[in-house]
Amino acid sequence: METIAVRLTDGQDLLVEIKDVTFKQDIEAGVILSGVGSLKKAKIRVPVINGEVKYIEPQNLEIDALHGTVSKNGCHVHITVSDISGNAYGGHIKEGCIVRTTCELVIGIVKNTRFKRTLDPATGFEELVIETA
Repeated sequence: METIAVRLTDGQDLLVEIKDVTFKQDIEAGVILSGVGSLKKAKIRVPVINGEVKYIEPQNLEIDALHGTVSKNGCHVHITVSDISGNAYGGHIKEGCIVRTTCELVIGIVKNTRFKRTLDPATGFEELVIETA
């Protein structure tokens, strides 16, 4: 498996940068292997219940886990973060997760595979479609 490693710096938007890397590196199918660092603030979508979309926006956080599927055709990334008191928060990252100091990101590339996202009427979300390249 090929890998791409990048270091994000203070003030960068985590999701914007992940999307930028997948586009610039022409990644058809990838997985986040590791993501560690810190965030000034986060915008996290928590579970959608009865069609109601909610976000939480905790601040001053350590990134405890970062994982997901990434592609130039769309990304689905989840995060777990903790605050200074050790409280943990998690869910689907949205634009607005701003790096504080650093984020070390490693993406693995899945060969001969293409990830796409199409609207699934059953879920109401763009869901993963896997194709053999």
